[in-house]
Amino acid sequence: MTTELVVLDLAGTTVVDDGLVVRAFTAAIASAGVSEVDERFSAMLAHVNATMGQSKITVFRALLPTEDLAQRANAEFERAYANLVAAGECEPVPGAEDVIRGLRHGGVKVALTTGFAAVTQQVILEALGWRDLADLALAPGEGLRGRPYPDLVLTAVLRLGVTDVRCVAVAGDTPSDVRTGLSAGARVVAGVLTGAGTRAELTGAGATHVLDSVRDLPDVLD
Repeated sequence: MTTELVVLDLAGTTVVDDGLVVRAFTAAIASAGVSEVDERFSAMLAHVNATMGQSKITVFRALLPTEDLAQRANAEFERAYANLVAAGECEPVPGAEDVIRGLRHGGVKVALTTGFAAVTQQVILEALGWRDLADLALAPGEGLRGRPYPDLVLTAVLRLGVTDVRCVAVAGDTPSDVRTGLSAGARVVAGVLTGAGTRAELTGAGATHVLDSVRDLPDVLD
């Protein structure tokens, strides 16, 4: 079947992460009273690493005992990540922009998705000059669950008028990205090795392909 839509993750897939999520998390969890020397910190950080790609507010809700603390930590995460981006610590994965432009030039629609809040996603897109790069940008929010649920992919399918979920390809760097693509019924669900997930983790999650980089995705589609 002809590919009509490609759904791409941001951090770790099309945007270099380089530890920014962990640094922002460290600041965020400190705002909720958990410092790096706290005995709870290492287990919390392990959970963050294990849930890379998922909605950050969902992660903080799993880690902290009250909604108030989770919301406080999530807001601080957004501020900390935005500050890192503003400081110039945000750059595209080599070749990612060319892939997106090439797909769209060939008539394939592209959606950029994330586990970050919409405000953080927009900070990244603005910093990279990517605000109009893709057809659509989606983030978890009210009525739109984050990964590993299929909502982000299926919302892109609906908004962009895709005829069949089997005409969709999904690419991301975490097992959560892979599970999202599979649960949405995408024909191609590719894991990439430029971010958090290992080959074994991505394969174990059910990826149809494991690629060194998103640069290799067009070859899979062809």
